[in-house]
Amino acid sequence: MAGVFDGFAVIGVVIGFGALLAHLGVVDSAGQRTLSAVAFFLASPALLFTVLQESDIAEVFSGNLVAISAGVLCTLSATVVVGIVRRDGSARTVVAAMCSSYCNAGNLGLPIAAYVLGNTALIAPILLLQLLVLQPPALMVLDAARNSGRPSLRSVASRPLRNPITVASLAGVGVTLAELRVPEVVNAPIALIGGMAVPSMLLAYGVSLRLGPLPGRGVPAADLGLAVGLKLLVQPAVAYVVGRLIGLDNESLLAVTVISALPTAQNVFVIASRYQRAELLARDAIFVSTFGCVPVVIVIVALLA
Repeated sequence: MAGVFDGFAVIGVVIGFGALLAHLGVVDSAGQRTLSAVAFFLASPALLFTVLQESDIAEVFSGNLVAISAGVLCTLSATVVVGIVRRDGSARTVVAAMCSSYCNAGNLGLPIAAYVLGNTALIAPILLLQLLVLQPPALMVLDAARNSGRPSLRSVASRPLRNPITVASLAGVGVTLAELRVPEVVNAPIALIGGMAVPSMLLAYGVSLRLGPLPGRGVPAADLGLAVGLKLLVQPAVAYVVGRLIGLDNESLLAVTVISALPTAQNVFVIASRYQRAELLARDAIFVSTFGCVPVVIVIVALLA
């Protein structure tokens, strides 16, 4: 348990330095966007590539993926049912479903996997599930709601392959499955760049907390409570139950439960803003679930570690 607190302390300190840099004016909003861009387009793909090529893919993806997928499917389905019953419209329902099921696997998932779970590769199943399975149909529905014409099949199918994290993850998995050995002259600089991923993400997040607007009161408490409750409580509970039913060992059971308790991903707000649908719900769900996940994860670790 002490290791868990140490892990969160490391994460908190680096986020605090990011907030301090913003407070002192060293890093502004443009600098925060640069940090995030470097982490997203370069450092995180490099980290995932180096980690996955050295991982036991069968161990990471088998039962772990089943349990995590069950939690995602449960919360997503519950939100869709509520949206249909209330006639919220397809676009708002999609954003609400992403708020309740789409994990912040990048900005917080990678640091938590590294410092709390001790294995960055454990975050790969939820990353690939979201980028390859959940995001394409969600964007297709939002595109259809915004435009009179239907989006092309080619455009929808190619979206995940335009995401550098997806491409790097698939490349790392491919190297492992093919039992290839990447030359050291290639792997060494990639690993060095990958070392930037976690600190740059945490610093950028700290800057965003200091400079970003706080949530207002534009979202009904019931809507926000439903999204955050499903995300932080129901999703990890379902993942835990399914993990036990399929016989995951204690270490894997802890991993899938903690990963399922990650807060709503920040890119849900980016998507909501782009399509101008349920923006306040996305913003507030991210804010509340991000702070709420810390005690939830600590309780999970205390019970399962």
